[in-house]
Parts: sequence; C-alpha cells; structure tokens
Amino acid sequence: MTAHFTPDRPALRSWLPGFVALAAIWGSSFLLIKVGVAELHPLHLTLYRVGSGALTLLVALAVLRDRLPRDPWIWGHLTVVAALGVALPFTLFGYGEQRIESMLAGIWNATTPLVVLPLAVLLFRTERLTARGAAGLALGFTGVMVVLGVWSGIGGTHFVGQLMCFGAAACYGLAIPYQKKFIAGRALSGLSLSAAQLVVAAVQLAVVAPLVAGAPPLPTTLSPRVLAAVLALGALGTGLAFVINLRNIRIVGATTASTVTYLIPVFAVLIGAVVLGERLTWHQPVGALIVLLGVAVSQGLVGRRRPVVAGVERTATAAPAAR
Repeated sequence: MTAHFTPDRPALRSWLPGFVALAAIWGSSFLLIKVGVAELHPLHLTLYRVGSGALTLLVALAVLRDRLPRDPWIWGHLTVVAALGVALPFTLFGYGEQRIESMLAGIWNATTPLVVLPLAVLLFRTERLTARGAAGLALGFTGVMVVLGVWSGIGGTHFVGQLMCFGAAACYGLAIPYQKKFIAGRALSGLSLSAAQLVVAAVQLAVVAPLVAGAPPLPTTLSPRVLAAVLALGALGTGLAFVINLRNIRIVGATTASTVTYLIPVFAVLIGAVVLGERLTWHQPVGALIVLLGVAVSQGLVGRRRPVVAGVERTATAAPAAR
C-alpha cells in the first residue's frame, strides 16, 4: 500500500473530467464486447483484448522507466489473480453478451462489490462484517433478484447469459480480496503489477484458447469494426483507463475514485440504447438502482460516514479490474 497526500478540497476541474471519462471508457466496454463477439469466439476476443492491453502497459512501463516484478512469489500469486480477475471474467462477459444485451451486462458488473464483501469477511478475513454491511448486502441481493425478474420464472438462454455475467462479477469478487491479502503492501507500483497481471493472463489465454476454440483468426481477417473494438478494449479499456484511474486516486483518494462504479452502468445503458438500439424491461433498471443503493450502504456511502485521516488515504497497489 502506498500513501498519497491529497488536497483537502481538490478543484472539480482537476479530476471530474477524468472521472467521467473513465466511467465512459469502462461503460462502453460492454458495447465493444458485443461488437467483438459478433465475429470472434469469446476466448479469442479476450486473448486479443488482453494481449493489446498488456502491450499498452508494457509501453507505459518503458516510458515511465518502471519494471515488472522480479519476486517469483509475486508471480505465483499474480497467476491466480490473472485467471480470476482477467481471463475468466472477460471471457464470461463475452459468452454472456452472446445471449443478453450489452447494457444488461453493464448492470451485472455493478454487483461486484456485493460479492467482494462476504468473501473478504468469510474466506480471506480482510474485512469485518458490520450491521451496515449486512443490510447493504441484503438490499443488493434483493436488487439482483429484481434484475433477474424471478417472479416471471427462470430459465432459457437469456437467463443463462445473465448468470454468466454475474459469474464474471463473482470472479472479480474473488480476485479483489485475494489481491488485497496476498499482493497489496508490496513495494511495487500499480502499473508494474497490472502489466504483469495482463502478461500472465495473455499467456494463460494463449494456451487455453486454441485448445477450446481452435486457432484464433488472424487480425487481418477481422472486419474494421471488430478490429477497432478489440484494440479499443485493450488499449483504452485497460491501458488508458488504468492511467486515468491512477491519476484520479492521486488527486481525490481511493474512496472517491472508486465511486466510478456507480457511473459505469449508467454509461453502459446509455451507450447500448443509443448505439445498438437495445431496450431493457422495466424491472432491470429498477433492480440496478436497488443494487447500487445496496453497494452504497455496504460501503458506508449512505448515512453517517467514518472520519478520514486528514490528507492521507491509502490506495491499492493495482488498479480495479478493467471492464
């Protein structure tokens, strides 16, 4: 963990444009996945996405004169985080979006904090469950049931697609507390750890993808639309977004920067509706609002907040999972 000193009241213009840009980039990722799986197997899309993202961060490392980790112990844990936090969830979102709308996938992404808290409490023991946290979890999972529309019956391809996207969010929920327990606190930059994580994930996918989905098609065989979507997912959704997120953390601190989670589904819904003409059933956005309210309650953003030590806030050594 690295302490960052931030102004008591940083000017909005110093961080708000980057904050909104980050939400837009991550929110548009679900549209880009939808475009990509139109021609690519989900595993091939993830392979190309992670590969281009890894190259972007390796270039950033070279420019900033940073370096990859050298400790084999760290690489061992990064192998787990790369699988749970990158390769598997990215692929599950691809499979899910073959069956559901991109905007609905964006909504399911917002459930990640609901999975993080119970796992951090029960499995990794990095957090304590408070009454407020339990209330937020109950409210959030009520929202999940509303999004699913359980009163109308379950089953079918659409339901399976939603479960796949929830499974992707659950993977993030496993990766985040795992990373906090075993990796956070090391004297390494977030850029170094994230680049290493993507490199490992790219290697994992390079092995698994041909075995499951066959040899990936050459990039030259892809349509310009899909090729642009793949490059944007990697270079923008992983590379540029990481840089913006780190800047936001340094200016306003990790807590405020993390609230970008609340804007991501808004952009996902708006972009899906405008670009792809997608539509949601009434209960899906209502359920999403309940989920976000539950997340806000569980994180202490609603009601009385704990005092923060003036001027200091600790940040994670790696960026949140790229969307």
